[in-house]
Amino acid sequence: MGLLTKLMAILGFNRREVNVLVVGLNNSGKSTLVNQLKPEEQRATEIVPTVGFNVEKFNNKNVGFTAFDMAGQGRYRELWEHHYKDCQGIIFVVDSSDGLRLVVARDELEALLDHQHIRSKRHLPILVFANKMDVRGALSAVQVSASLGLEKISNKPWHICASNAMTGEGLQEGIEWLTNQIRQSVMLEENS
Repeated sequence: MGLLTKLMAILGFNRREVNVLVVGLNNSGKSTLVNQLKPEEQRATEIVPTVGFNVEKFNNKNVGFTAFDMAGQGRYRELWEHHYKDCQGIIFVVDSSDGLRLVVARDELEALLDHQHIRSKRHLPILVFANKMDVRGALSAVQVSASLGLEKISNKPWHICASNAMTGEGLQEGIEWLTNQIRQSVMLEENS
């Protein structure tokens, strides 16, 4: 990286604004996770189930994220696709302590990946949080990955992180990965 590029980054001139979708089944911890990513002084003290969607903002490494925290109840999942076209990343949150609903989560992830607006975005990063790892009997990130069939995703970068949205454990690792992937995809788009 040249001196001018570094100076511009330090001064904030290279700041990127991106839209990410935060999706997953209801009660997986999406809103709690997004709340933890916001600056401490902006965090809500009480999290309520999302109806429709919420829009929240957070920053990481000179990237401004606008997170569309989408409701996960069955009747709201069809709203997800209205936001696919304008997103630069997907955060898929799974309750790793709810083994019974992993099949439903896998089906929703497969439907998302098969949608024309997602399928056409070759460099769209998919970050999966295997949330609620602190709950007794929770599946490991490796087990969640196998249950979701993540190894079948060959046309997009993906990453899975074990997380506990209540404490923030594992969130920074995932957001660092997502930030780096988004920066790489922006560079690829600019060079093509």
